[in-house]
Amino acid sequence: MIDTEIIRKQFPILERSVAGKPLVYLDNTATSQAPLRVVREIERIYTTTRANVHRGVHTLSQEMTNLQEECREKVREFINASSIEEIVFTRGATESINLVANSFGSSFKAGDEVILTVMEHHANIVPWQLLRDRTGIVLKVVDIDEKGELDLEKYKSLFTDRTVLASFCHVSNVLGTINPIKEMTAYAKSRGVAVLIDGAQATPHLKVDVQDLDCDFYVFSAHKMYGPSGIGVLYGKKQRLEKMPPWQGGGEMISVVTFAHTTFADLPFKFEAGTPDYIGIAAFAKAIDFMEEVGVKEMEEHEMALCSYAEKGLREIEGIRIYGEASKKGPVISFLLNNVHPYDLGMLLDKQGVEVRTGHHCAMPLMERLGIPGTVRASFAVYNTIREADTLISAVSRAAAILT
Repeated sequence: MIDTEIIRKQFPILERSVAGKPLVYLDNTATSQAPLRVVREIERIYTTTRANVHRGVHTLSQEMTNLQEECREKVREFINASSIEEIVFTRGATESINLVANSFGSSFKAGDEVILTVMEHHANIVPWQLLRDRTGIVLKVVDIDEKGELDLEKYKSLFTDRTVLASFCHVSNVLGTINPIKEMTAYAKSRGVAVLIDGAQATPHLKVDVQDLDCDFYVFSAHKMYGPSGIGVLYGKKQRLEKMPPWQGGGEMISVVTFAHTTFADLPFKFEAGTPDYIGIAAFAKAIDFMEEVGVKEMEEHEMALCSYAEKGLREIEGIRIYGEASKKGPVISFLLNNVHPYDLGMLLDKQGVEVRTGHHCAMPLMERLGIPGTVRASFAVYNTIREADTLISAVSRAAAILT
């Protein structure tokens, strides 16, 4: 059983106040807070070890290179990739998807088809639209039912001989829906179609095994996993990455450069042009340490218990509408109160120290499908407590008394 009091001591920000009230941070789907070990590692490196990686024979460069590559191995273990060659560091899940769209997608031809879902984050929509506008590919979209679950028969029906990629989220950042990604991947593979999974909302809460999933690409971000911002990961099967051209040119990703010709570095460095955020990468390793020490399964159970408790309490407030009632959900509650605009409700919650997200959550096509402008979204992390869930419920109840 998780001891939240011990965990919370590792997050000093949780001790602050907002509007004279104790902070209740429930915007974890956007960004989770970082434990002290992550912050201290950043400070330690800046004050003792900072030097560019892979480019020096001197001690500091070698130490920094080792820290970065130790993190790569830690990430490999965390998602059970088969090789560190399959772990590419990026600026985030968004850049990882753009890398795939620009590199793997460079072989797509007019009329080739990419299958998406209506619940995708803009990061898994816009890169494919940009590719469509350049090449003439066709985008197909899988709908959801009233519970917020994907229509798997519709998904399967969209595949044709021209389908080249299925790209979908593991967990919806709005609905919390945990998609049946293993079944979806298996069907795509049976049709000879590559699969990209956006795992930005999954890796903070669920144990991920990319070999078991058999996906071609899996992407995620450190800042949602108690790590620093500006760091992301692209997992790609080695045989896929080897055939893909670089998408950016510069230092580090080369082997030999002349004005006549350039040869490229081996994996994964072929896709890591320029100086990386090596300090952020090293600090990300500390975030993974934190998650593994607490236990990913234990974190999932704690967060889902909190989410279920909070959702039950919110449903007792007259006028509340919950969006996302899938049988398998992550620790996310999206809701509206009568005809109150989500921004107005969010501002009143903020005045009570409760920090939630309001708006379309970078999922405007999903909002259009639901027929609403946006939602209020509360999302939970390992450091959240029953007391904070109660505070959310009472804060929404007080806001309802004012606004309705």
